[in-house]
Amino acid sequence: MLLDLLKTSLGRLRILAFVEGVSFLIILFVTMPLKYAFQYPQPNKFFGMAHGVLFVLYVLAVVQIAFMQNWQYNKIFLALFASIIPFGTFWADQKLFKENK
Repeated sequence: MLLDLLKTSLGRLRILAFVEGVSFLIILFVTMPLKYAFQYPQPNKFFGMAHGVLFVLYVLAVVQIAFMQNWQYNKIFLALFASIIPFGTFWADQKLFKENK
């Protein structure tokens, strides 16, 4: 299954969306409480940088695939908007990134 996803650009976007979503949730529910409730900011620095890189890669991948597949503007907007809300990339994977079979 995973190897099949790696073969297409849309599949790679789906993997990237999952990893970006997980990094967002780790920051939101693990490292932010560690930073503010327990004054332990080191994990937030590491995961914050990783999430930032994944976020940029996700945005670039969405834009690239949107042009390759002639997505409509509302689909592009929803795919990009999904990256800034918790659990959004998981929703986008299910509703926007599924390949038509």
